[in-house]
Amino acid sequence: MSSNMSVVTLLTLSLLAAMFRSSSAHQASSSSSSSIGPLGEASTGGAADPAFPWSHLRLPSYIVPVHYELRLHPNLTALTVSGSVRVQVEVQNDTNWVVLHSKALNISNAMLLDHSMAALSEQVLPVLHHPGHEQVAVFSPRVLSSGHTYFLHLQFGAELTEGFYGFYKSSYKTGAGETRVLASTHFEPTSARKAFPCFDEPSFKANYTVTIRRSPEHIALSNMPIEKTVRLNEDLMEDHFATSVKMSTYLVAFVICDFRSVSATTSSGVKVSIYAAPEKMHQTHYALEVAVKTLDFYEKYFNINYPLPKQDLIAIPDFESGAMENWGLTTYRETSLLYDPRSSSARDKLWVTMVIAHELAHQWFGNLVTMVWWNDIWLNEGFARYMEYIAVEATYPELHVEEYLLNVCFAAVGRDSLNSSRPISSAAENPTQIREMFDTVSYDKGACVLHMLRHFLTDEVFQSGIVRYLRKFSYSNAHNQDLWDSLANTCSEEDFTSGKFCYNDRQASKNAYLFAGEHLNLTAMMNTWTLQKGVPLVTVAREGSRLLLKQERFLKAVLPSDPVWATLQQGYLWHIPLTFKTSSSSTVHRHLMVTKTDSVDVGDQASWVKVNTDMAGYYLVHYEGRGWDQLTQLLRENHTALSYHDRTHLIHNAFQLIVTGKLSMGRALDLIGYLPSETHTVPLLEGLGFLGAYYRMLEKTAEHDVTQKLRTYILRFFGDVIDRQTWEDKGSVSERHLRSEVISLACDLGHAPCLRQANRRFADWLHSEGTLSLPADLTETIYSVGAQDERGWEFLLHTYTASPSETHKHKILSAMGSSRDRNKLSRLLEMALEGEVIRNQDLSTLVYLVARNPHGQQLAWAFFKKNWGFLVQKFQLSSFCIRSLIVGTTAWFSSAEELSDMRSFFQSIEEQASQLRSTQVALDNVQKNVLWMEMNLGPLRDWLNRHIH
Repeated sequence: MSSNMSVVTLLTLSLLAAMFRSSSAHQASSSSSSSIGPLGEASTGGAADPAFPWSHLRLPSYIVPVHYELRLHPNLTALTVSGSVRVQVEVQNDTNWVVLHSKALNISNAMLLDHSMAALSEQVLPVLHHPGHEQVAVFSPRVLSSGHTYFLHLQFGAELTEGFYGFYKSSYKTGAGETRVLASTHFEPTSARKAFPCFDEPSFKANYTVTIRRSPEHIALSNMPIEKTVRLNEDLMEDHFATSVKMSTYLVAFVICDFRSVSATTSSGVKVSIYAAPEKMHQTHYALEVAVKTLDFYEKYFNINYPLPKQDLIAIPDFESGAMENWGLTTYRETSLLYDPRSSSARDKLWVTMVIAHELAHQWFGNLVTMVWWNDIWLNEGFARYMEYIAVEATYPELHVEEYLLNVCFAAVGRDSLNSSRPISSAAENPTQIREMFDTVSYDKGACVLHMLRHFLTDEVFQSGIVRYLRKFSYSNAHNQDLWDSLANTCSEEDFTSGKFCYNDRQASKNAYLFAGEHLNLTAMMNTWTLQKGVPLVTVAREGSRLLLKQERFLKAVLPSDPVWATLQQGYLWHIPLTFKTSSSSTVHRHLMVTKTDSVDVGDQASWVKVNTDMAGYYLVHYEGRGWDQLTQLLRENHTALSYHDRTHLIHNAFQLIVTGKLSMGRALDLIGYLPSETHTVPLLEGLGFLGAYYRMLEKTAEHDVTQKLRTYILRFFGDVIDRQTWEDKGSVSERHLRSEVISLACDLGHAPCLRQANRRFADWLHSEGTLSLPADLTETIYSVGAQDERGWEFLLHTYTASPSETHKHKILSAMGSSRDRNKLSRLLEMALEGEVIRNQDLSTLVYLVARNPHGQQLAWAFFKKNWGFLVQKFQLSSFCIRSLIVGTTAWFSSAEELSDMRSFFQSIEEQASQLRSTQVALDNVQKNVLWMEMNLGPLRDWLNRHIH
């Protein structure tokens, strides 16, 4: 005992000495590790070892990983993983410590080796833990010298995790009812550390050589192709994968499963394969076609070859988000990859196409060039979201994907007009804050700001600029500023040399773009869009031949009469690339507005002016004086004088402005009075969408007279549009989308012909015991009508459990969630909580479906409150699921009592709620709804009374 005690004493002294020896290195790296703010956040996962040598959330920058040799043996029977990792590191400051990430791993052995693979110590090296920061530190008795290379060898074990992050267990059932288990990874943003000890930050890029052991009945997949497979014994195989390109930890991936695949080759020789459960292989062929065409397109557009020899796309049965862009092995929720021509709708097809285009765009934006830190995740996600539209428009023009970009920007405006929004580039340090960065702002606002920039710079300048950006920062990391510098450099395409970016003496001095005769500082302009939150409102007024302009921050939950209004406006200024058209000219006029007030000449002859042409700019417009009346008259007399983008933009802006009191409900409704003459899907759906949303909000209130009159008005006003719809899957994607939405709304509103048709078709389907083929675009509506009947609901549940198509199952789930029977809704919620019949990945969707049902709204909210503790334990606090539940269960609240109940609940969970931006988003959203009811219920009633006879 005394000898053991002396060893402990010596070890403690050596640890303390090492801390002092490495203090200079600690100080030297502090500034680079804390570029976004303070890092001394309190531990949240347990106390750190007292001698732990590092106090920051971010790792020290003086130990740099170069290469990982990762060996794994996942046991799908015992649901455990054993493994080892040997990390080659370069040391840039003398130190005795290697600090890296590890979470829920049992590290059983640690060794440090020099460049010749000689051990630095014959003794077992101590490993200290800091659970709160998800870090471990390995102590070396010999100083690791600056400028030298070393190898850190760690052996570890873990359990396959429950949930959807790290190296986790998934399963599926065969047609015969047998449950089969697989293991898959999802590391973004901070879960690679749950699978193996690593330097789990995006700037620590390295090469990976992966080896995986598996049973003979399984296959193993990783980022790279298999170089060789060794049979270790009768029951064990070992796959050796080729060494990867240099990449961040969050892009590493591996899957062990019994799936099958279909393959094809791109024009440049990349092997593309789609993997799925054996019985779902007939649903993989469309994805294969899309992936090949999209990879071909991106190689041409970016003028950079896809750098890996293969690209696998795999449908994982349990998957929380839509998909994940792991380099060479993209993983997908089944509904995002599999397409069944027999049961998938036109919108399902569009969704699969878009998600694949998104993930493959990431192979360049995110994988090849990665943001330095998570505060700029929009450089990954905003670009991938925008490139979806560019790619699909080029490869599948028949899908008319450009019609849906407006909805992306409308979603961004909806979030950005609440004070709880955030700048595109925001501080994020701990894993909870980082996960919350994957939101509407990063994806949708990021895409819309890029869309505005592309139209501002022109397609050619934009494309050459992003190619320059990708070439310069290939296999490394970039900041916001690097993108602006690349776009502002006006080198031409012929200035490129193979594998390099443009930089010749003649062009390099042109580091700013000349636009409309103005010398533009692109950085200054774009900082106003990425470093401050919110969306601008441009108010325009005619004064003779001039258009007077004023910009302010657009806010929906706060009125100008509120005492905080002036404070919330203070300091906000955007550099707005204005565009406008007039009645007297078909030219798109351009003007860069960089001050609070401004003016432009529109001539004396213009009878109307439409600002923000085609809504290419990310801003709203309000027309003072007779501006709105002139545009309303134009729509009635000759709506095709404006593009469908412009017509949709006017409708959206008008209904946004009524929440702020700048435009009356009556004038907004008058504006859409032309819609019976509208032949384009997008403006029709925009107008219908607002009326339908108002109806759903009113339906659960005691305002039955207004609700009934609004229902009558919608059915009369859009009667011709409803009657034009057929019940077959015919026409373009746009026509099929309109049919789906219009018939769904008509049946929701109790339109008798719609209900008769749906009931007849459901009865025929029921009589056939589910074998009759229904029109795919209308299946969900037909099921929803049939679900109101006891026998229909029960048969839908039976069909749900047996259906091999997750897309089909989602339609059934939506239908069952529309039931007016609270007992059935409660039963659904309990099944989702159990996770057997309804998978946990679908829980947040199911709760939202119940919450939007007037008969289930309070039920869903009560369920959410009651099970909060379990839900947070089951899903990560800031996971997509939890955030969706917070916002989704309350989305249709519109009373002061409901708002008060929300505040009380969030106060009761304050320790957790205070860490989440989504709780304030939910509160702001309901505050907006309450304000809408206070301001617009009376005017809506009056307007309907005048128009319903």
